[in-house]
Amino acid sequence: MNSVPVIAIDGPTASGKGSVAHLVAQTLGWSVLDSGALYRLTALAALRSGVAAEDAPALAQAAAGLDVRFQNERIYLEGEDVTDAIRQEQVGNLASRIAGYPDLRQALLARQRAFRVAPGLVADGRDMGTVVFPDAPLKVFLVAAAEARAQRRHKQLIDKGISANIDDLLQDLRARDARDMQRATAPLKPAQDARELDSSYLTLDQTVQAVLDMWRSISAC
Repeated sequence: MNSVPVIAIDGPTASGKGSVAHLVAQTLGWSVLDSGALYRLTALAALRSGVAAEDAPALAQAAAGLDVRFQNERIYLEGEDVTDAIRQEQVGNLASRIAGYPDLRQALLARQRAFRVAPGLVADGRDMGTVVFPDAPLKVFLVAAAEARAQRRHKQLIDKGISANIDDLLQDLRARDARDMQRATAPLKPAQDARELDSSYLTLDQTVQAVLDMWRSISAC
């Protein structure tokens, strides 16, 4: 078993996993892995190079060859800052569509596990606790009502100057949830030993504190 501890935070899209993971990692002085960004980067690269969403082998090849750099919460693809570009709905929807391809997931698995370095890692995604880091001492399944998630996503987009329709966002979220939960490979579901945390009515700070409390209760044992 790897001695470097991992806090795995899984959950549906727009549940706040990324923000929570970054703040928990910052508090603990650990590394952070936004696994969803790797799928979004693959989707962005596919869109830019004209790779079809149905071409699973080409997508796996694109994922394996990604020239990616994570630095100070910014994400670079081939030297270009694409932090905002990968958050576009078009990219997110394609990422959700292609994330079920076994070859693509396998191509990204070693990349994700390489983020596990001392003193620890906070990893967020859909299958961090079930597939990527099954030995993580703390697995959190972060949930929130679809309506609450749609409102959060709407606010994020508006704050960035991107126009958005909340009804369309809610419809997209529900469709993405269904795809993520029903796919054959690494479906979205809590690990058997995961702790579920509902953030529907929690602030970001309260959610972060809840995860930190869980970790401290484990590490004190």
